[in-house]
Amino acid sequence: MTPAPVPPSGPARTGHCQCRRVTYRVLGDPIDPHLCSCPHETRISGAPAVLWVGFDRAGLTWTGPGGEPTWYATWPTLRRGFCPRCGTHLVSVADDSDTIMVTGFSLTDRSGTDPVGHSYRQEAVPWMTIALA
Repeated sequence: MTPAPVPPSGPARTGHCQCRRVTYRVLGDPIDPHLCSCPHETRISGAPAVLWVGFDRAGLTWTGPGGEPTWYATWPTLRRGFCPRCGTHLVSVADDSDTIMVTGFSLTDRSGTDPVGHSYRQEAVPWMTIALA
């Protein structure tokens, strides 16, 4: 018999959508905070880049009255969670990953989430200047 996964320990952070119907809690330290400017990401967000912050998937709990977000497959092995009420993009998770990525600005406390990388930097709009941690 395989033991059940042990949720991570460490600091707890909370986050929410714009209307606060879908809220969450994540445990542990941020993993790989980074910006992404791929054409896929910029079209979904309507922004020149999205700040992604990873956390151990086992440490994620949906806490609000709206429960889990509405899931949408944006790639064959990638799902994204959106609030069904206000449309806020909250999370992204690959099917085979133990890490869940939350949108950095959905977090209530963004300390320690300065981006350490910039995916698809060459695709970024030319007027955007990035300073990485």
